[in-house]
Amino acid sequence: MVRSLLVAALAASATTALSVGRREVTQEQYTIELAPGETRVVTEAEKWELKAEGKKFFDITEYPELAELAAQPKALVKSAAVTFPTSMAQTTKVKAILSKLDKSLIRTKLQTFSDFHNRYYKSSYGKQSSEWLLSQVNAVITDSGVKGVTAKAFSHTWGQSSVIATIPGKSTKTIVVGAHQDSVNQRSPTEGRSPGADDDGSGSMTTLEALRVLLQDPTIAAGQAANTLEFHWYSAEEGGLLGSQAIFTQYSKDKRDVKAMLQQDMTGYVKSGSKESVGVITDYVDTDLTNFIKKVITAYCDIPYVETKCGYACSDHASASRAGYPSAFVIESAFENTSQLIHTDRDTMDTVNFDHVLQHAKMTVGFAYELALASTL
Repeated sequence: MVRSLLVAALAASATTALSVGRREVTQEQYTIELAPGETRVVTEAEKWELKAEGKKFFDITEYPELAELAAQPKALVKSAAVTFPTSMAQTTKVKAILSKLDKSLIRTKLQTFSDFHNRYYKSSYGKQSSEWLLSQVNAVITDSGVKGVTAKAFSHTWGQSSVIATIPGKSTKTIVVGAHQDSVNQRSPTEGRSPGADDDGSGSMTTLEALRVLLQDPTIAAGQAANTLEFHWYSAEEGGLLGSQAIFTQYSKDKRDVKAMLQQDMTGYVKSGSKESVGVITDYVDTDLTNFIKKVITAYCDIPYVETKCGYACSDHASASRAGYPSAFVIESAFENTSQLIHTDRDTMDTVNFDHVLQHAKMTVGFAYELALASTL
């Protein structure tokens, strides 16, 4: 029954003609999923109307495979169960790496990233910003002098590519750290100014800085970690988790062995008067991986975590979950205290607290290093 409803919805996703006076205007339509099994056919403009209402969704138009997989019984445990470490085993090495984190470098790169007029995934700026991001990832790799590390664009049917950096380990078991690179002004998606400094420039630069310092560790640099590390910067998250769906659809087809995926979507805002903390999402995530991340925060951050929820399909970790991979999501605070300036021209550099970004970077490094060296995953 679920499959038949999905097929019907996807069949309805087509270009329709509207009569306007004596001319016809075509509108491309998309099938979105707002909750498990709840699909709707909408136009692009209707997508943004739903987002303005606080609705979150997958755009499953091009990715029926993941939607069908998620509808299967026990889809989330398709892959072999993963047993995560019960305690931190690499504290001395991790703390040495943490000392190399540079918030001024994060600031400098985020300034350039947020200077693009917008990073809307269908705009020329979205394409240009993804090319700039790939150049920055390649520069980090080149400057490290580490051999065998790669960075590539993952192309899509729209202009903006996703970016994937890979640090090979001794096995193909893979740990993924992700963020989304696109931004949008939902009042004027194609042309509006959208700095996206917090959403998700902060998460993107947190991930880039974690990659930079991890490459300075001798074990990682020598390819002697037990597992492979990947760093993802997803395109088109705002359009319905499109870039991450594309990637994890391919990973599922290729039977990639992803043991853990961590998403960070907004790492830089601290609401005035609130207690500074790291928000750990507890709904629609892998419980065991989430519990491991809480231990990472306790061990390596200078602030506590707070449990919070964000709803269905609220960021790119959801695409990994649909493919059967354990995923988790960490955000800048309790969800109700996150920045309310996102998706506008006011999501600017002056809203970003770089000391707070640094806490997320510490958590990212601890997460990646502990799991890269965990031989029992």
